[in-house]
Amino acid sequence: MTESVRVDSWLWAVRVYKTRSAATTACRAGHVRLNGEKVKASQPVRIGDELRVRIAGFDRILVVRQLLTKRVGAPLAALAAEDRTPPREPVAMVAVRDRGAGRPTKRERRDIDRLRGRAPHADDD
Repeated sequence: MTESVRVDSWLWAVRVYKTRSAATTACRAGHVRLNGEKVKASQPVRIGDELRVRIAGFDRILVVRQLLTKRVGAPLAALAAEDRTPPREPVAMVAVRDRGAGRPTKRERRDIDRLRGRAPHADDD
């Protein structure tokens, strides 16, 4: 068994990225950190290393539990990486109208008010 695996290959094998080239691109862009340091795609990863991967504006913190060189099924991939990502705070829904949609109708305005949590006034009816 090998002692280390390329970081881009491991991220692809445990299904963090859909393709190995996407993992390589993320490493080049500086979105992957190994034990706090930015890494190149060819950097070796070992058991016990901590990876911080920035995906869609959020950091995922993964600890290497098993070295994989080939892509495996989701249940096996979950065993190879320990996810230590803290839970995200819920994001409030915001009503956004398309630009150029014009003035909202009475029904749309009521829906927007309901979404924003504003109570309807008694004199609206």
